[in-house]
Amino acid sequence: MELLTASIITIGDELLIGQVIDTNSAWMAQQLNLAGISVSRRVAVGDEWNAIWTALDQEMERADIVLITGGLGPTADDITKPLLCEYFGGKLVTDPGVLAHVTNLFENVYKRPMIERNARQAEVPDVARVLHNANGTAPGMWFEKNNKVVVSLPGVPHEMKGLMTGEVIPQLLKQFNPPIILHRTLLTAGIGESFLAERINQFEINLPSFIKLAYLPSYGMVRLRLSASGYDKKNIEDIINEQFILLQEQVADVLVTNKDESMDQLVANLLLKYGQTLSTAESCTGGYIAQLLTAAAGSSRYYLGSIVSYANQVKKELLKVSEKTLESVGAVSEETAVQMVKGALASLKTNYAIATSGIMGPGGGSEEKPVGTVWVAVGNNSEIITRKFNFRFDRRRNIELTATNALNLLRIFIISQSSGKN
Repeated sequence: MELLTASIITIGDELLIGQVIDTNSAWMAQQLNLAGISVSRRVAVGDEWNAIWTALDQEMERADIVLITGGLGPTADDITKPLLCEYFGGKLVTDPGVLAHVTNLFENVYKRPMIERNARQAEVPDVARVLHNANGTAPGMWFEKNNKVVVSLPGVPHEMKGLMTGEVIPQLLKQFNPPIILHRTLLTAGIGESFLAERINQFEINLPSFIKLAYLPSYGMVRLRLSASGYDKKNIEDIINEQFILLQEQVADVLVTNKDESMDQLVANLLLKYGQTLSTAESCTGGYIAQLLTAAAGSSRYYLGSIVSYANQVKKELLKVSEKTLESVGAVSEETAVQMVKGALASLKTNYAIATSGIMGPGGGSEEKPVGTVWVAVGNNSEIITRKFNFRFDRRRNIELTATNALNLLRIFIISQSSGKN
């Protein structure tokens, strides 16, 4: 069975110089995959005519559908619209519906005068089907050539997302009737990717031809994803579910979850399940764990707050870490991490607390405590457990690894405490 394929082209100099991170293409790929359309390539190009034209030529050869995002604004460097007009052999005309929409936005929503530059947003190639952008001024545009579809979307994320969900995906499904794509994902911890691959090698060999296994290592853990595609939804679901059960049996001793969930989601679910609360005392992670936890709506039900004790003075005054401990064994120590947990529990009145103290780099390390040395403590008023980590990456990566492993240590602790009560 041949999958329907798509390419995504993102346009903007800011993407190539790293000034802006391209989150658009990642989100678009997720939505296309859910719709049964396989993304074969994601390409970023600058605001340069030849680069965009060449990318369009190449992706039209490779894919059934090409989605373009960016370069549709009112400024001089936004060249996507005139380029597409020339590429598909059309001419720019004013679309009355788009003009009325843009005029209404400026008069009734933005409450400011509309200048000629803004009115030109209503100009579209006469060979394109206009897609209504309810969230902005630049319309989406749908082109067809040689049984291929090219869709141009604005680069502003909420405008692009509105067009994708409201216009593009429904029309692609109607026109192409793509096959179903199903995924089943689990998360393992405590085993490296190569050892995991060796363990489940025979399982992978025995998989049906239409099911693929992917290894997705991240933060010292490995996700395993089974993917299947076809038109018989019931049959595909039955077979991939059977294989997923077999896979879970193969990795039962290192299995964290059989859902595609992040570590902060897993901890949140446990806290909600048992009606418990959490606080954090963060030194080396600088509030990153708090950021992960509070990204979820409703997190105040289980997460109460953080004391970011980056300086020793804050550790002493707010978390009651003793000066003797800091002088004798230092801030990056098991003793300090334990006292930080106790201080968070006392100050923030939660059931559980996490503490982190370490050396993230690039400087600050020593022979005894090199960069990447981290102590994590988690616990409640009855018990506190600790673990020392030795990471070896750059500062950002070390912070992310510390946060994920700290949350995992808490997850294990909560489960052990809860099973002890049952």
